Amino acid sequence: MTPDLITRYAAPVPRYTSYPTAPHFHEGINAGVYHHWLEALPDDATLSLYAHVPYCDTLCWFCGCNTKITRQYEPVHSYLEALDAEMATIARYVARRATVRHIHWGGGSPTILSAADLSRLIDAMHRRFNLAEDLEFAVEIDPRGLDRARIDALAEAGLTRVSIGVQDFDPKVQAGINRVQTVDETRAVIDAFRDHGVASLNIDAIYGLPGQHEAELIYTLTEVVRMLPDRIALFGYAHVPWMKRHQAMIREADLPGVVERHNLAELAAAFLVDNGYARIGIDHFARPHDALAVAAGEGRLRRNFQGYTVDRADALIGLGASSIGRLPQGYVQNASAIADYSRRVASGRLAVTKGLALSQEDVVRAHVIERLMCDLTFKRSDVARRFGPVAQAVIADAALLAQADSDGLVRASDDGFAITERGRPFARAIAAHFDAYLAGTQARHSSAV
Repeated sequence: MTPDLITRYAAPVPRYTSYPTAPHFHEGINAGVYHHWLEALPDDATLSLYAHVPYCDTLCWFCGCNTKITRQYEPVHSYLEALDAEMATIARYVARRATVRHIHWGGGSPTILSAADLSRLIDAMHRRFNLAEDLEFAVEIDPRGLDRARIDALAEAGLTRVSIGVQDFDPKVQAGINRVQTVDETRAVIDAFRDHGVASLNIDAIYGLPGQHEAELIYTLTEVVRMLPDRIALFGYAHVPWMKRHQAMIREADLPGVVERHNLAELAAAFLVDNGYARIGIDHFARPHDALAVAAGEGRLRRNFQGYTVDRADALIGLGASSIGRLPQGYVQNASAIADYSRRVASGRLAVTKGLALSQEDVVRAHVIERLMCDLTFKRSDVARRFGPVAQAVIADAALLAQADSDGLVRASDDGFAITERGRPFARAIAAHFDAYLAGTQARHSSAV
């Protein structure tokens, strides 16, 4: 792979955890629209709940999440009142027969909650919604300082998968991102959850961090593999200081360039495959027995705001400040400021302030982009059968892209379009060719590599 090729395809584009992407949301989709969309869900709908806890007790300089640093616990405790108020309002509009099959708590750091409040939050979800007996329940875990009481509370709440943030274990890299976390404390937390019978483990790691080179990355992944996770998410660091001002604490001179980023990603992928992990989409890896790998092999893999998933729920209900939900009609997003969000839900209102209603063309393009991000391919006959004449423009786009490609990144077949293995590192850039909104936006994105 030549440096010129890597540089050409490293242009900033979205991560495509949704399509259309969040910068295109607008205020025309408000709480009133969301109310009607919720009421339109069928009685037997399947639901996923995402609860956002926008608090941390320390600031990680690499972080791109919507979070607030606090040393006081009272704002965190009070925030749960707002979450419960929002759930109560939503539950009034959603038929009780609708079944929640997936729950995900993210942040911020959900484990900033006390043991009592962790129990309180899951109890509120049980009280407000109909939770399936075989519920999949995942929580993003910060292992730093996590005590036995909170581990016990999560296990007793029915946790089925822990998602542990590691990022990098090298002390120099950790100093450069203001996140000190030892191998031993991470392993101790994992062992504690496993002792409780929580069998599924995901670990997040990041490449492209300041001061991180091949040796540091392989050291981190060696330690990660020794912890025997079922899944590994290997994200490229997104340096977006114009969006996240604290990232200015990281000197751009200390970051690897696009060619080194590409080489780090490919080195890491080869290492993980050699250690028994299947490569999933653009940045995930899973043991062959894991549901993610099985779904990928069967063409059932999905992609949402939490990344790759097997979740096929009819609607994703976002809870909390800045949370995004998806319903059949489109996307909704809550007020981002915690105070604004809390005021809205305390008065019995929904907190949605913007969103986007999907057109027929949006639905087709969303499907094609998701299939490319998950499977690296789509079948022309399948798209035509699903969507009819409206699919023809997207099918034509694929044919033109394959015809114009001289780099061996994509190929056309008698019944489809595929990204080649050579093209996999540039899947985001290739998917961007199917994005009808991208050319007209002023939004800035992170590097595609």
